[in-house]
Amino acid sequence: MHRIKSHAHRHQYRSKKRNKAEGERKINVVHVVAREIILWISILDGPGLGMSWFGVPMLKPDCFHRHSESRQLFGRVLKQDPNILAGNMKMVLPSLREKHDEFMLRELVKRWSNHKVMVRWLSRFFHYLDRYFISRRSLPPLREVGLSCFRDLVYQEIKGKVNSAVISLIDREREGEQIDRALLKNVLDIFVEIGLGGMECYENDFEDFLLKDTADYYSIKAQTWILEDSCPDYMLKAEECLKREKDRVAHYLHSSSEQKLLEKVQHELLTQYASQLLEKEHSGCHALLRDDKVEDLSRMYRLFSRITRGLEPVSQIFKQHVTNEGTALVKQAEDAASNKKPEKKDMVGLQEQIFVRKIIELHDKYVAYVTECFQGHTLFHKALKEAFEVFCNKGVSGSSSAELLATFCDNILKKGGSEKLSDEAIEDTLEKVVRLLAYISDKDLFAEFYRKKLARRLLFDKSANDEHERSILTKLKQQCGGQFTSKMEGMVTDLTVARDHQTKFEEFISSHTELNPGIDLAVTVLTTGFWPSYKSFDLNLPSEMVKCVEVFKEFYQTRTKHRKLTWIYSLGTCNISAKFEAKTIELIVTTYQAALLLLFNGADRLSYSEIVTQLNLSDDDVIRLLHSLSCAKYKILNKEPNNKSISPNDVFQFNSKFTDKMRRIKVPLPPVDEKKRVVEDVDKDRRYAIDASIVRIMKSRKVLGHQQLVMECVEQLGRMFKPDFKAIKKRIEDLITRDYLERDKDNPNVYRYLA
Repeated sequence: MHRIKSHAHRHQYRSKKRNKAEGERKINVVHVVAREIILWISILDGPGLGMSWFGVPMLKPDCFHRHSESRQLFGRVLKQDPNILAGNMKMVLPSLREKHDEFMLRELVKRWSNHKVMVRWLSRFFHYLDRYFISRRSLPPLREVGLSCFRDLVYQEIKGKVNSAVISLIDREREGEQIDRALLKNVLDIFVEIGLGGMECYENDFEDFLLKDTADYYSIKAQTWILEDSCPDYMLKAEECLKREKDRVAHYLHSSSEQKLLEKVQHELLTQYASQLLEKEHSGCHALLRDDKVEDLSRMYRLFSRITRGLEPVSQIFKQHVTNEGTALVKQAEDAASNKKPEKKDMVGLQEQIFVRKIIELHDKYVAYVTECFQGHTLFHKALKEAFEVFCNKGVSGSSSAELLATFCDNILKKGGSEKLSDEAIEDTLEKVVRLLAYISDKDLFAEFYRKKLARRLLFDKSANDEHERSILTKLKQQCGGQFTSKMEGMVTDLTVARDHQTKFEEFISSHTELNPGIDLAVTVLTTGFWPSYKSFDLNLPSEMVKCVEVFKEFYQTRTKHRKLTWIYSLGTCNISAKFEAKTIELIVTTYQAALLLLFNGADRLSYSEIVTQLNLSDDDVIRLLHSLSCAKYKILNKEPNNKSISPNDVFQFNSKFTDKMRRIKVPLPPVDEKKRVVEDVDKDRRYAIDASIVRIMKSRKVLGHQQLVMECVEQLGRMFKPDFKAIKKRIEDLITRDYLERDKDNPNVYRYLA
């Protein structure tokens, strides 16, 4: 039994010894194979770097089924005599030391390329070791070990020399020389690859030096250019430099350098000299705008948009330039208006039309600048808006900008206006006028003037095209809101309904011949709330007209019984036949003029006082009527005494000897300046608007300080007009007296809402 156990023990011992010997034999065989491979690599590489990896055994999976063999192999790979590795690297370094500049860079690229080939092959030989043993022991991969050797023994010594050579080549390229970009790309890839996945080597050993050199290079260039070149030439050079630096990044620098490099160039060329560049006397931003240098302005935007807050001074210069241009147009229009003789009112009106047209052209020009040169940047939109707000709210020869715009629209939309435009041109012009309206603070004043003129166009059939009327109302509604145009839209609708009423009235007369007054009658029924307010007098109508009124009233009762008609005779027109000695002439006159002329059917002579009594009109209206018929172009009446003024002692008689080459003439009334009344109406509406705003704010807030109430009120009303602080204070006091508000007992600057 003892012998059996001893025999088994000897057998086990011999088996272990045999396995150990077999393992050592396999390792030695692979060791020899690896030496042969390294020798082959050294032949490719030449003496030096190829031998930097001394003999290491090639590993096949059947070489290390046991961990002890793997551990032994790994130790032999990593723990050979370091003097051998250092010696091999000492053979590489002389070949790099003895070369300089571009030749040294080429040698480095060659050595690094061969080293990577060797490391790659060794990684493949020991793939199984790399994949299993090393990963499980958290040991560094063989590739990393191989590259680290190059980094520690070669790269660390020559990096400064390489860095200087590369930057020198880049500077030569900046000066216009041709260089080998592919070589630089390969060299800089070494800085990246040697970091083993990190960018520290590239950034610390190359990029920092490059950025400093770039700053120094362009600092010197900028100092020369700013003194010698004009602003456009300087910007051309700066843009070209930025383009070339970006091109360098694309060709050989690492992409992470692009932003840092461009920022350095921008800082030296633009940030440092931004003010000097913009304010150059004969070529700065002012001069570019003055001379319409669109391409240079576009370049200026592209360059200054790159730097922090670079566009702000450009936008301020743009704003100042536009303000100056607009103010010059206002002054020019003022001078033109003041130089015209008083009797040439038509010419004055024409000058105002020309002024508005020039403002539109100015706006078109600088909107194009904002869109194209400044790429629609919000800073320039704001600058344009603020500039136009300055001069668009200035008046010309006593007329506010709101009135001028309303008159300009009227001239385009009415028949016989001075603006002869196609339908497309009219639409385009109206669109531009509405855009200008955005800059006017007194939009409510424009609305009132426009409504007055719209009423005249609609009532006297002077509107050239209903589609254009509706089109501008749509544009105004989009710009200013539905409340702004609600009354105007109601006026247009009224005219449509009035035409239907007229058709029904004519049918009514046809079916009731006994009611026919013998006179053609057209009545326009209007809704009181939509139309401007007009003076209404109880005019003593001639009997012929009284019958017409009664017939229409009877017809209207058949249409509705809940509405009351108020007759506005001042807006009516009348065609009457006047029999003069020479011939009969048809006179086109107002209802007031017709009533006055018909008085002379019953009397040859009438005094001023008799006319006033019979017509039941105010003295102002009677004077206007008599002046139009006896002192103006068409003297239908003779006046005693024969002078140009109307007085209460005058006597009038029908001028039977009057004649004219035309058989039909229109006798105009002297125009009434409605400007004052429009302004009064707007002021009244503003008082109501301020009252409503204050009550609305206080109703929601209950208690509020004076300053905050005023600011909220201004904010609410700012879309239509800019309320005066004094006016708001006055309305607050009025609301306190009417028990809408009360002052706080402890603090008089605080108001309380009274429900």
